[in-house]
Amino acid sequence: MAGLPETDGPGEILSDAWDYKGRPAVRSLSGGWTSAAMILVVELNERLTTLGIAVNLVTYLTGTMHLMNATSANTVTNFMGTSFMLCLLGGFIADTFLGRYLTIAIFAAVQASGVTILTISTVVPGLRPPACSDLAAGGCVKASSTQLGVLYLALYLTALGTGGLKSSVSGLGSDQFDETNRSEKVQMMKFFNWFFFFISLGSLLAVTVLVYIQDNLGRRWGYGLCAVAIGLGLVLFLSGTRRYRFKKLAGSPLTQIAAVMVAAWRKRGLELPSDPSLLHDIDEKQTAARGEKGSKKSSAKQRLPRTKQFRCLDRAAIDVNPSTAKPTKWQLATLTDVEEVKIVIRMLPIWATTIMFWTVYAQMTTFSVSQATTMDRRIGRSFRIPPGSLTVFFVGSILLTVPVYDRVVVPVTRRFTGNPHGLTPLQRMGVGLVMSILAMVAAALTEIKRLRVARANPASLEKGATVPVSVFWLIPQFFLVGAGEAFTYIGQLDFFLRECPKGMKTMSTGLFLSTLSLGFFVSSVLVSVVHKVTGKSGHGAWLADNLNRGKLYNFYWLVAVLCSVNLVLYLVAAKWYVYKEQRAVVDDDSMAGVELTEEACCHA
Repeated sequence: MAGLPETDGPGEILSDAWDYKGRPAVRSLSGGWTSAAMILVVELNERLTTLGIAVNLVTYLTGTMHLMNATSANTVTNFMGTSFMLCLLGGFIADTFLGRYLTIAIFAAVQASGVTILTISTVVPGLRPPACSDLAAGGCVKASSTQLGVLYLALYLTALGTGGLKSSVSGLGSDQFDETNRSEKVQMMKFFNWFFFFISLGSLLAVTVLVYIQDNLGRRWGYGLCAVAIGLGLVLFLSGTRRYRFKKLAGSPLTQIAAVMVAAWRKRGLELPSDPSLLHDIDEKQTAARGEKGSKKSSAKQRLPRTKQFRCLDRAAIDVNPSTAKPTKWQLATLTDVEEVKIVIRMLPIWATTIMFWTVYAQMTTFSVSQATTMDRRIGRSFRIPPGSLTVFFVGSILLTVPVYDRVVVPVTRRFTGNPHGLTPLQRMGVGLVMSILAMVAAALTEIKRLRVARANPASLEKGATVPVSVFWLIPQFFLVGAGEAFTYIGQLDFFLRECPKGMKTMSTGLFLSTLSLGFFVSSVLVSVVHKVTGKSGHGAWLADNLNRGKLYNFYWLVAVLCSVNLVLYLVAAKWYVYKEQRAVVDDDSMAGVELTEEACCHA
């Protein structure tokens, strides 16, 4: 951090931050840990609320709403997938229209309204079907379309709130610290550590306290507590308005990507100049001068050198009428904007091949919980572990893996790789993908054991019966996925933040979160296809409504095979990928062998 001031005067005016009235922010009167703490509490309550609903939702859908296992699993994965996918929408709105503060405030209120409706649906008798008269005989009335409509309205309002809120919390939190100040930059690094801690703490409270309340005191109390939590978080967040530091709207990277694509397509018939200097680019002297003035405009971009890959996009920087008035960004892009879009395109193979990990992750909140409902969950004579609370082993393995990695894995791997951080981001993600395969193998073997015991005890085959197998047999699959997440999550976050252009940090977070979203949606598609092919019931059904008469282990084997194929593709993509700091060195040599031709690029 050489060159950064250690401390500044208490009344120093910040050049790139403003207070709630639009005045330049004063360092001593704004930002810092006081503001960051209020933002961290919002994230804690968001995680508590979202995971508190999702982790135990499958048992509510099957036990109270009387939906089939496959339908319930898809409802959970669609809910979680939508939550993460809407982070892209929330980021776009925050960067383009509202700013991070208003985005958090509005979408936290939306989430609170969704959870409130969900709570009401558990209180009003007419919004849920009557209890089953004879579970073994199948005497259950499924939820009506109206009842499901209210439930889905509540869930997707909650998902919308989660997406908008989550897209901006980390960004607004980091805005409370000044990167140009050495002391505050150190504090910002600590903020991200605390951010991950509060996410883990919220998850831990959700899978223990909230799940226990839902199963023992009733859903109305569990979901009501979620509504109160997010409401209090919103109030606390708004109370810090006077102390927050606000940054200008940066504009959405999605707009930049679309503009480059449109400009390149419009000029697809033009020939590229042999001299890259003839392409339109930013004027470094002018942008540096604007940056020194400290205006409310975004900080100047650094000019990026032209690379050989995806050259058809370079046409976006051809100025066809240099003497006319200034064209729009949809007609003419700078070469630097083009290169930033190329960087994102190069990351897409890695992005695509990490989706399958989150498909495995989805099983921990759906079928693994359904397995737990059929197993012996007693501890001692009276206490029974709630099925959803099995994910505590999942959260615990994450919290255990992080320090083990820092204290054990990093020193050992450093000797072999020469990397001061132990493993590179790509290597960390690779380890996570391997663990996801092992998790599905463990899940399949556990399910085979569970069914073997059930068939040896005919009474256990009936729906709702308890199979005399300890629920702790599920721990390996939860532990492996949790440890895999510690590798994959942090590896992805490091990769996308490090490799994305400086002006696309919001996009990098969105790309990362979209892999979670698509992982849940892939799970939904797999379940739907398997359910349709193998049947809803009968001897051949893999995902039977009564798991004791199904073949869930075959589904786990299928996911394990798909993950293995995906791992091979990931290794190819990882070998092909060149880190940003190395690209300028190898671009003229080794990357020339893998570049796309102009024709292939334009047809891709």
